[in-house]
Amino acid sequence: MKNGILALFLFFLLATCTPKEEEIYTPIPYNINIPSLFQEKLINPIIPTTNPLTQEGVALGKKLFFDPILSGDGSQSCATCHNPKNAFSDKRQFSSGIEGNFGTRNAMPLFNLAWNFDEKFAWDGKDFSLERQAFEPVTNPIEMHANWQNVTERLQRHPEYPLLFEQAFQTLKIDSTLVTKALAQFERTLISGDSKFDKFLRGETTLTTEEQNGFDVFMDEAKGDCFHCHGSNNNPLWTDNKFHNNGLDSSFSDLGLGAVTGDPADNGKFKSPSLRNLAFTAPYMHDGRFATLEEVINHYSEGLQFSSTIDPLMKKVNQGGVGLSAKDKANLKAFLLTLSDTNFIQNTSFQE
Repeated sequence: MKNGILALFLFFLLATCTPKEEEIYTPIPYNINIPSLFQEKLINPIIPTTNPLTQEGVALGKKLFFDPILSGDGSQSCATCHNPKNAFSDKRQFSSGIEGNFGTRNAMPLFNLAWNFDEKFAWDGKDFSLERQAFEPVTNPIEMHANWQNVTERLQRHPEYPLLFEQAFQTLKIDSTLVTKALAQFERTLISGDSKFDKFLRGETTLTTEEQNGFDVFMDEAKGDCFHCHGSNNNPLWTDNKFHNNGLDSSFSDLGLGAVTGDPADNGKFKSPSLRNLAFTAPYMHDGRFATLEEVINHYSEGLQFSSTIDPLMKKVNQGGVGLSAKDKANLKAFLLTLSDTNFIQNTSFQE
């Protein structure tokens, strides 16, 4: 009798028990570190609601950024052409792909991308989001020249990536969308806002006389007249993120924005790069034609070329440029170098 009662009790106990639901991993939000001057002068960074920053997503994106697994033959990573030591740019004029083919543009640096308010990336604005910008190089024949199906299958077979993707995106299925989301998350954390000039504006240091005079040249419409396209102390991005024909050529082998929009009025227009970290990002211009800052300054001083789409801001194009004195040029260079952020270059959070 007792055995029967015990058996009946165990039956009801087992019948009322249900397997414990498997716990779903919830990624931890990533708190982006916004410099104080950015908080004062700029609107909040653009973080898509469809791809919020998480600690797991950023960590995954960083791992992918430095992993050659994304390339066709496993020989190149994103960092091959976007080296952290060069503010995530390439010191070569043109980057070469896995098959030794060279492009026709210099690799743009990567920082402060979350404040690209018009969401147009690349020199010609062809990429409408940072996620899209991360997509194209993987399959480009002159870059990583891979096939997305092969890449995702490779990641799926990897001993670490499936779990990392599950923790970041709550799915075991890896696809190109999730790869580019992770890369974009990491890239949005690449914030540069601690240059000497930033410290000066925060009252933490002083400028030399040469550097201060260079800032005056930069802001003077009768001299450098640089601030219209590249901002000022009220714009810590040091770019307007717009597209301009800055008088590099009288005719164009590369149409720039015009090739994207199909509008002849956009021919020869390229995105204004940030002036931050110029000490690390040579060569300069969309095609890397200038090896030094001196060459860049000389271009605006006496090397401007007229064309039908020349930007109206190039007011002295008919004179060949703004005509700076040797002293003004030296001072301007000294100021521009105060915009370089060594702490950004050395930040271990951005290193492999």
